[in-house]
Amino acid sequence: MPTIDPALSSDTSSVQVVDSTTVGLTRLEEVTSALNPGMATKWDISADGKSYTFQLRNDVPWVKYDGAKNVVNKVQDCNGADRMVNAYDFQYGILRTLKPETASDYAYVLSFAVAGATDFNSGTVTDTATVGVTVVDTYTLKVDFNEAAAYNANIIGLWVAHAQPSWVIDGSDCTDARGDRWTEPGFFQSYGPFTLKSWIHDSQLSIVKNPFWPGTDAVPQPKVDEVVFSMLDETAAFSEYEAGNLDSTGVPLADIDRVKADPDLSKQYVTAPNLCTYYYGFNTQAPFVDDARVRRALSQSIDRQSLIDNVLKGGQEPAQWFARPGLAAAPTMADHPDLGIKFDVAAANKDLDAYLAEKGLTKDKLDITLMFNTSSGHQKIAEAIQQMWKTNLGVDIKVTNQEWKVFLKTIRDPIGTPQIYRLGWCQDYPDANNFTREVFIKGGSANPTEGGGINWQNDTFQEIVLKAAVEADPAKRLELYAQAEDILVNTDAAIAPIYWYTRNTVTKPYVVRTFSASGHESYEKWDITQ
Repeated sequence: MPTIDPALSSDTSSVQVVDSTTVGLTRLEEVTSALNPGMATKWDISADGKSYTFQLRNDVPWVKYDGAKNVVNKVQDCNGADRMVNAYDFQYGILRTLKPETASDYAYVLSFAVAGATDFNSGTVTDTATVGVTVVDTYTLKVDFNEAAAYNANIIGLWVAHAQPSWVIDGSDCTDARGDRWTEPGFFQSYGPFTLKSWIHDSQLSIVKNPFWPGTDAVPQPKVDEVVFSMLDETAAFSEYEAGNLDSTGVPLADIDRVKADPDLSKQYVTAPNLCTYYYGFNTQAPFVDDARVRRALSQSIDRQSLIDNVLKGGQEPAQWFARPGLAAAPTMADHPDLGIKFDVAAANKDLDAYLAEKGLTKDKLDITLMFNTSSGHQKIAEAIQQMWKTNLGVDIKVTNQEWKVFLKTIRDPIGTPQIYRLGWCQDYPDANNFTREVFIKGGSANPTEGGGINWQNDTFQEIVLKAAVEADPAKRLELYAQAEDILVNTDAAIAPIYWYTRNTVTKPYVVRTFSASGHESYEKWDITQ
């Protein structure tokens, strides 16, 4: 778990804690992805669809865990009054995420969406007044967007736009500035259904019930007193589950058959939908994979269905493109059965042979490495695909791995990004814009402006996804995303989509729970019956 700072979080585990300890202006229902009120009780939209005025709750205090007394307390301001979450806290949080010096990997989401945010985030403009986030009064916040998009209210509810405690981070008349250390136990302050109790980095993190969270229909008061996250790889976590030390965990690939056959474990096993995509990114500027024919050959020679049937075994679906069907404006197999990339060994070899002939190379001269973050599951997938490349193309691809925190830095390194790397993407909100555009447009999550990631530029792709973002006709919008996907995974083959996720988990019989479509669980809705 690299961080629990809302401005800096970008991975699923970090965002999980942020979403458990703070609440956005809006909140997605975890199963259906329906948009619900969060800290905002309502919002009004201007006639042009670009300005949203949010009315905030006025009954939510900032809180802090007292380790000495094992109690959660309200936070007081310099006058001794309870600090209540307000519009200024949300404005501060949004602006802090966007500040260039914060170096938020996820600021691009707000930068694309909020008026004036792009120039502010890049450092071209330093005046915060140019950013379209205005405090109307203590509990009213106005946000101006660049586009009249249906997903604006989703974006402004994301963790990077949550309220943040300026008096802890920057200091105030009565508190010291904690800077980067503000997320540590003893300093951390929050206001959601839980707050931080303890954090032993790279080992364990604990959150406890916040008794002062008022509870809403969308975000109720927690039923459990504490949630403990153990930072283990999936194999070790599953062993701990079987030993009775964990209440829920994922099932490693190597254990799925055994779990399904076990009379007890099979009753605890659930395969749940997950709006996520597993893919391999290509550093399109790196040797050998800087040619679309090589990238496409590698992608076309992956037998995705065989991978699912023989390695994954969890009901996943082969991914022909990136944005998972089920998202708004995402193509579906029913309406676009031939879209994207498919398993085609003959076509793959034709592409590769043409490249080799042009360059005067032989297959043994292709020095290509695939990197994944350390995990027994990712390793099994990588080794299976490595063998497919050997069998179907006659190419030997090296595989290597790094621990998660190191890996995240490596794949964003303008110089050191590997030729091929493993990554996944889960919805932040249920729209193809969050997948096809926000991940792969220049400046997006997997395509940083400063380099790293896929290092890819395609002007036609850029034009199409920007047009799709503002297209009001749903059918036309879907067709635009289909065109963009074909460029991404086929014409340029900047990535190799592998599969659309499911979640394979086991949960103890005494745990009552929901299953989130995004992977970010709503632990406030879980319960223990024993």
